[in-house]
Amino acid sequence: MHTNDLMNEIITETMSHEDFARFSKFIYDDYGIKLTSSKKTMLESRLQRRLRNLDIKTFSDYYDFVFSADGIKNEIVHLIDAVTTNKTDFFREPGCFDYLSRNALSRLIESHGAGICRELRVWSAGCSSGEEPYTLAMVLDSFKSRQPDFRFSILATDISTRMLKIAARAVYEQERILPVPDAEKRKYFMTSKDAKKNLVRIVPELRSRVTFRRLNLMERDFGIGEHMDIIFCRNVIIYFDRNTQEKLLNRLSGYLIRGGYLILGHSEILTNMDVPLERVAPTVYMKKR
Repeated sequence: MHTNDLMNEIITETMSHEDFARFSKFIYDDYGIKLTSSKKTMLESRLQRRLRNLDIKTFSDYYDFVFSADGIKNEIVHLIDAVTTNKTDFFREPGCFDYLSRNALSRLIESHGAGICRELRVWSAGCSSGEEPYTLAMVLDSFKSRQPDFRFSILATDISTRMLKIAARAVYEQERILPVPDAEKRKYFMTSKDAKKNLVRIVPELRSRVTFRRLNLMERDFGIGEHMDIIFCRNVIIYFDRNTQEKLLNRLSGYLIRGGYLILGHSEILTNMDVPLERVAPTVYMKKR
């Protein structure tokens, strides 16, 4: 059997409960992601590709490699990619974008001069491959067309360096932009010169509005010096247990101006949490004044 054939063999090694416990403890302690025993099969399946790529035979050996000098530098990001789902779309859950355009932006201008006296500051936490921050950029640029002196900037962060590279490149398959309204498609996307590639790219003017960088939301210091007017953190806290969720939501609230907005995903509920937020619309919360 050739070497390439060996590399492509399906690994039959199963992950022991001890190895799963070691992986899940590290992932929880350093990244806040809670993996229950029901996730063992999922983690085993997703990591098998990494074992094949690295020609590592057992999960125990892979765990040791992750914490080697080379693994800490290059492999941990792949491990975290394996336990997170980078599912996102342009204009996903569109109600929150409508609320921004019709309500929140005008209120922020009126109460804080946000966007007029200074830049409106928006943070997309857990931005994945970029669809969310670029959607925000389209929405805010459309608002600017009605109020020409409006200014904004967007910070987009994610734990996955792989996703951030895709986001910064801003190239997507045509089918990915189906949810984008036709007017926005014409204004904000460039079509590939090679029609066979079926690719589009965000226009440079919009790309320049978004700054991407890696951030682990469990870090003590986010490295963000200014308060935000709007924070999107959608379908992120679902990975955390309730105690971690509450701590993170309080930390995010600390980065919001009073009267600023935090937008969560539809499945993320704050009932009975001790956080300085009040619901003002589905998935939209305002920091209490």
